[in-house]
Amino acid sequence: MCGRYVSSSSPEEIADYFSAVLTAEQILDPEYNVAPTRKVWTVFEDGEARRLDTARWGLVPFWAKDPSIGNRMINARAETVADKNAFRKPFRRQRCIVPADGFYEWTPAPPGQKRKQPWFIHRPDGEPFAFAGMWETWRDPAAGSDAEPLRSCTILTGSANDTMSEIHDRMPIILPPSAWDTWLDPSVDDTDLLGKFLVPAPPELITFHPVSTEVNDARNHGSHLVDPVDPDDSGPSFG
Repeated sequence: MCGRYVSSSSPEEIADYFSAVLTAEQILDPEYNVAPTRKVWTVFEDGEARRLDTARWGLVPFWAKDPSIGNRMINARAETVADKNAFRKPFRRQRCIVPADGFYEWTPAPPGQKRKQPWFIHRPDGEPFAFAGMWETWRDPAAGSDAEPLRSCTILTGSANDTMSEIHDRMPIILPPSAWDTWLDPSVDDTDLLGKFLVPAPPELITFHPVSTEVNDARNHGSHLVDPVDPDDSGPSFG
């Protein structure tokens, strides 16, 4: 799964990297502990241009009665995305890339510690990841035609590669540049073709190191969260 990640690159850097037009009305600050329900960057195509804009993390299906359902839909399993009611439509027509400068995963608490050990997973070359994502637009049915649209997204996950499996059995789907055009093209609805992208990233694409247990609390922020630490002394222990 993917429950926290890092988005530290500037919007200008992200737009340039993905050859996208920055159209966001709100500019997000660098974030080293992105948590569900927060606004995040997404790259998508609308038939006219490739755009960089924001969305709430946690997909809210168009048929939902209220947006709280999105809190449980931060990830979509690659194995079932084409069949699940909440994901069938966006998988066929509303795909995006969620840019990330790394992500976190946890292992059981080390001996003598009470908190799970977080690890920061990133690319050895420092380039950003292109997480496979999907987006959706929701309007409050109680507000009628005047409802303000809520744009939301989810990150696809699949089996871990050999490197990642040392920490966890799943990981985000990471798209290579060669897949971006097809993945983002809203006219492509061949689920068999799209499914070929839903595979583990090459093991050499990722590396990882232990970081402070401060990451465990989504209220903690700052670039120090990605700094390597000794896993036996990674932060305060709480009951």
